[in-house]
Amino acid sequence: MSAAAGPIAAPVAVYVSVGSNVDRERHVRAAVSGLRHRFGPCRLSSVYETEAVGFSGDPFYNLVVGFRTAEPPEAVAACLRELEVAAGRRRDGPRFGPRTLDLDLLLYGAQVRDDPALRLPRPEILEQAFVLGPLAELAPELVHPTAGRTLGELWAAMRPRAPALRPVHLEGL
Repeated sequence: MSAAAGPIAAPVAVYVSVGSNVDRERHVRAAVSGLRHRFGPCRLSSVYETEAVGFSGDPFYNLVVGFRTAEPPEAVAACLRELEVAAGRRRDGPRFGPRTLDLDLLLYGAQVRDDPALRLPRPEILEQAFVLGPLAELAPELVHPTAGRTLGELWAAMRPRAPALRPVHLEGL
C-alpha cells in the first residue's frame, strides 16, 4: 500500500430508502439492481404502497435496502444520485412532487453528521412511517444513533398513528 492510498476502511452497515410513484415497479427494480451491481448482496424490506406525503399524487412504492460497504458515505450518496438521474429524476420541480426514483442514505453505520449536504442519520427515519417501518423490519434491534432506542422500539411507538403501509409483492425482487 502506498502512503498516499491511506488505510482501507472496514465495511459498515448502510441503509437506503427507495421510493417511486412514477412507473414505480420499473424504477424500484432498477434501483435494487443498481445497488446490487455496485455494492453486492443486499437485504430488502418488504415493498409497501403508501400515499404521497406533502402533495396530492399517485401512491408510492417504498422499501429499504441494506448492505455493507467500505466506500465512504459521500461515494454512496453520489451513487444514489447517479441512479436517480439514470431513472430520469429531475430536481427542478417542487420539493414535494412525483418521483421516478427517490433514494436516500438513511444510516451509514452509527455515523452522525449535521452537514446540509449529507445528514446522518436521515431525519425522515423519525418522521415518516414509510421510512421507519421498512427500516425497522430489516434491523429491529439496531439502535438509532441519536434517538438511543432500537428501530423496533421507535416503530412500535410510531405505528399506532402511522398512515397505512400496504405490502406489495414484486415477483423476483
